[in-house]
Amino acid sequence: MAKELKDLTKQSENYSQWYNDLVVKADLAEQSAVRGCMVIKPYGYAIWEKMQSVLDGMFKATGVQNAYFPLLIPKSFLSREAEHVEGFAKECAVVTHYRLRAKQDKSGVEVDPAAKLEEELIIRPTSETIIWNTYKNWIHSWRDLPLLCNQWCNVMRWEMRTRPFLRTSEFLWQEGHTAHATREEAEREAQLMLKVYAEFAEQWMAVPVLQGVKSETERFAGALDTYTIEAMMQDGKALQSGTSHFLGQNFAKAFDVTYLNKENKPEYVWATSWGVSTRLIGALIMTHSDDNGLVLPPRLAPIQVVIIPIATKPEQMEIVNREVEPIIAQLRAKGISIKFDDADNKRPGFKFADYELKGVPVRLVLGARDLEQGTIEIMRRDTLEKETRPLEGIADYVEQLLGDIQANIFEKARRFRDEHVYECDNYEEFKERIKDGGFFLCHWDGTAETEAKIKEDTQATIRCVPFAYEQTPGIDMVSGKPAKHRVIIARSY
Repeated sequence: MAKELKDLTKQSENYSQWYNDLVVKADLAEQSAVRGCMVIKPYGYAIWEKMQSVLDGMFKATGVQNAYFPLLIPKSFLSREAEHVEGFAKECAVVTHYRLRAKQDKSGVEVDPAAKLEEELIIRPTSETIIWNTYKNWIHSWRDLPLLCNQWCNVMRWEMRTRPFLRTSEFLWQEGHTAHATREEAEREAQLMLKVYAEFAEQWMAVPVLQGVKSETERFAGALDTYTIEAMMQDGKALQSGTSHFLGQNFAKAFDVTYLNKENKPEYVWATSWGVSTRLIGALIMTHSDDNGLVLPPRLAPIQVVIIPIATKPEQMEIVNREVEPIIAQLRAKGISIKFDDADNKRPGFKFADYELKGVPVRLVLGARDLEQGTIEIMRRDTLEKETRPLEGIADYVEQLLGDIQANIFEKARRFRDEHVYECDNYEEFKERIKDGGFFLCHWDGTAETEAKIKEDTQATIRCVPFAYEQTPGIDMVSGKPAKHRVIIARSY
């Protein structure tokens, strides 16, 4: 067994360390020289590129266009929306000075003086303020609406405790920002984008999610409603995997963004914002992977099929190469990404372990004996099952197998999630069981005081009021007060 696998901590021994090991050993990312930031390596970035490409197409299908807005935001902009500045104040990185051209002092020594900025600049933690300041120049009448923009960029939120992909000071994401003539249009847009995120998570990432609305305490700073998709990781913790916010008219009023309606009267526009980030790579890792390494859904895997030849003599390798060429051509014609690893500086056993570690969905092995028999060995990464198949028709079979793997890992994750959703009406029971993870459907009286007590007692939070479960009134297990609905409570990342 390859050294990488020997050093990979088992999930059952230390789930957190298993995750950190896997990020590094599967060549996804590594720590950078800047505290709290990471270097996304080519293999990890290839996954993000696939995510980006798919999501970008899904956004554009709804009428969204891409744009780009500045990295630096005047500090005064954040102050215009009170909840917004309060929500991000502790996370902001601030630019206060800039360097002047080096000069020589009287003794001839070069000095590099720093000049203080007239106004401090914030490295964007999110872009609502700079974008709404811009929208003021773009929106004049009802004919300019709706305005649907998205940007792909990096943001910075100064974090004390970081973990690659899940929580870093700098991360990559997309942020959509839309402006509408009516409240109803804006609310529909926010809910539409939530559905786009849920579709992407389930159909492409093979990650089952619960859709719902956040409590007031857990809302995005400055939003009237925050909609969320919540995924369950293999340790039973929740991961917020995407959010869509109905912002009302808060930012329009803060930046005086109005339009003339059809009656030629001025009105404030209505707004949404929505985003997902490289945190989705963390969701992929923790939903599907195992003690052998990554398990990637075929639809997002950078390499969907790896072909490894087995040959001890140059003439055998020539024959294998000749036989493999049409297989590669047939697979590529189907849009399947292939790697033919004929490197002679690594043993086949090392290659097997390395591609398992990296989560390549399908491995094909072809040697001289296989050629004699007209067969090829196939291994699927999700179950580690091997089989021998005829070479004839192999491309069609692999195409079908990739679809089966995609469906199987989604169903496995869905089954795990559903088996760990519990109704609970007893607080003492809840406090014990929450230690083992899971999503708990509990009645909540709607007060911030009860929410805060649950968090203080258990480190669990209200993840959302879920849409998927029929809501019935009951009694709050903490306060004993009447409750209108059940919420999902879980520990989270």
